[in-house]
Amino acid sequence: MELRVLSAGAMQPALIAVAPEFHWQSGYDLRVAYAIASELRRRIGGGEIADVVLAPAAAIAELENSGRVAAEGQVAVGRVGAGVVVRDAAPAPDVGSAEALKRSLLEAESVVYNRASSGVYIETMLKKIGIYEQIRDKLIRYDDGTAVMHHLIRGKGREFGFGGITDILMYRDQGLRFVGPLPEEIQNYTAYTAALITSSPHRDAAQALLQFLASPPGKALFSMNGIK
Repeated sequence: MELRVLSAGAMQPALIAVAPEFHWQSGYDLRVAYAIASELRRRIGGGEIADVVLAPAAAIAELENSGRVAAEGQVAVGRVGAGVVVRDAAPAPDVGSAEALKRSLLEAESVVYNRASSGVYIETMLKKIGIYEQIRDKLIRYDDGTAVMHHLIRGKGREFGFGGITDILMYRDQGLRFVGPLPEEIQNYTAYTAALITSSPHRDAAQALLQFLASPPGKALFSMNGIK
């Protein structure tokens, strides 16, 4: 039997690792579709049939309030920080402190980030450290983290990007390099939760998946893939 999972893209590395382990334990296959939080809310709110959703905790709370996901059995799967990424051949910006990051942003030819959960924070952070207006003309935005990574792979010059650390790690062997996390004084973590979709046609199997995600082996798979 196949379980349908809707998930934020930041969860992809962990779910790739979870799928064979959960199949070995339960016999169930996972079919996962990835989307940004607003799209997940739209699809589930519109009645799309699926079994489990993994999304930012705020999105899960909205879906719970509208009766689209169950309150019981939810699993806090972990949180993901933001990081900096460059092409393998590009110079690595200094991100060791907020002041160093500001200098790197001024020196960059372009800076790329997404409009999803992590990207919303990046824009807020740029304004918080007082540099947004100075670099506004060289900011490039895409709808999701995948588009950011593909842009950087094709890019040139002194360009770097921001993204969720798990998004970045997916491209380690595809021409991109993880420079490091944001400095702790300006770091932001997005917490993610897994929940049962109330219209699930496979409730018992969906609950078994949630129980696996809450188990020590399940939590270890998330931790090993950048979700703390």
